[in-house]
Amino acid sequence: MEALLPIIIQAVTGAIGGLGVSAAMKQAAMSAVTKVISGVIGGVAGGQILTNVLSDPAVQGAMSGVLGDGVGGLVGGGVLTAIVGMVMKSMNKA
Repeated sequence: MEALLPIIIQAVTGAIGGLGVSAAMKQAAMSAVTKVISGVIGGVAGGQILTNVLSDPAVQGAMSGVLGDGVGGLVGGGVLTAIVGMVMKSMNKA
């Protein structure tokens, strides 16, 4: 269970980040399912990237553990959802 907890935290915060960014950008082209899926994928990816960056003892600090997983998931989910939203918006214009 200890191995799954960071991934669960990253997925949940990624979904929250994806929904938050899509609400701020008012992406009409995206359904709620698309927002959540892109948020979850981006959250897990962002959390893994942040975990790998923070594995260096010189960089590791307050952003390790649950806080690091949450922030990485939130940012990663938001970024990927914004990218997916822009791509879908540009596809609908064409």
